[in-house]
Amino acid sequence: MNEIEKLKISVVIPLLNEEESLNELSNLLEENLNKLAGKEWEVIYIDDGSTDKSFDIIKKICEKNNNFKVIRFRRNYGKSAALSVGFKRAEGEIIITMDADLQDDPNELQNLIAKINDGYDLVSGWKKKRYDPISKTLPSKFFNWVTSKASGIKLHDFNCGLKAYRKETAKSLNVYGEMHRFLPALAFRDGFKVTEIPVLHHARKHGYSKFGASRFIKGFLDLITVVFLTRFLKRPLHFFGTLGFLCSFLGLGIDIYLTIEWLLDKTYLSQRPLVFLGVGLIIVGVQFISMGLLGEMLVRNAAKEQNYSIKEII
Repeated sequence: MNEIEKLKISVVIPLLNEEESLNELSNLLEENLNKLAGKEWEVIYIDDGSTDKSFDIIKKICEKNNNFKVIRFRRNYGKSAALSVGFKRAEGEIIITMDADLQDDPNELQNLIAKINDGYDLVSGWKKKRYDPISKTLPSKFFNWVTSKASGIKLHDFNCGLKAYRKETAKSLNVYGEMHRFLPALAFRDGFKVTEIPVLHHARKHGYSKFGASRFIKGFLDLITVVFLTRFLKRPLHFFGTLGFLCSFLGLGIDIYLTIEWLLDKTYLSQRPLVFLGVGLIIVGVQFISMGLLGEMLVRNAAKEQNYSIKEII
């Protein structure tokens, strides 16, 4: 099905201090969405604790056109929190996410929707040609390569903000922490059909990036979580049990070797620190196995729902 269907479209846009971009972005979105869906669309801005005039500008936009809506957090919770709330509020059959800094091109909406109509559940944008400094592009390439290998899904750009989801896909995702970077991997884990398409990327016109170097550290820590969730969520004993048996067998092997030497009167155990290493490995191994067993008893299919303090909904 290549023709773009006029389904209701929701666009979810997290933002933090983007006052210079909002009027231009809203005008471009209104122009594109009217062509794609007539009046059957909505744009949901998630003001993630902005300290500038962003909320006042969006409020005026909402007053002019009730297709625009805004949710305002009392403080900054992060992009994952904003997307989580946006997904819950969105009513469209197709839900699109994008950034508010005008680096994502609203003209790409029709291409994302066309790919959804080809039978995909999630279409991720690929900023094939990026207009970002090398301090962002090189770490990003490495991050995407590692994430692709670890998660088992081959994408070039996991962290692109421009994505399209079928409603059931977006509603099924639990977005928390810094997990917005891994939504394609999480959807793929759940059996949804995921792909990517190249999208236009523009140089930032106003302001500056709100993400510092710490995002890479947080991203790789969350990658460990994603690997565990995608491979061992249902059977944590497979993960902890493997580590436990490796530690225990290594410790047991060391202690058996030292015991044989002691029986042959070749050494004194009191003079061999390896004895304590062997015993320590056995104890650690038993603890890993115990953790796995507890995990099997407490296994859960999703993270606990988090509550975010919303100041205002228009």
